[in-house]
Amino acid sequence: MFVDYGNVVSASIIFDKMSGRSKGFGFVELEDDEQAQKAITELNGKDFEGRNIVVSVARPREERPERNFRR
Repeated sequence: MFVDYGNVVSASIIFDKMSGRSKGFGFVELEDDEQAQKAITELNGKDFEGRNIVVSVARPREERPERNFRR
């Protein structure tokens, strides 16, 4: 889908560590910022396999406190 907008440098889908299932989002990096912006503008909210997708610029990961599951 993103190849139509430019050279895709990388693409990855994020998976849940425990279940191995997709978390429902991923990251696509295009070679050129202008091409990436065009992809965001034209693809955001579009239907893909029966679902409306959200396409936006990635935000830095939020710092979260470490979870300790040991008792």
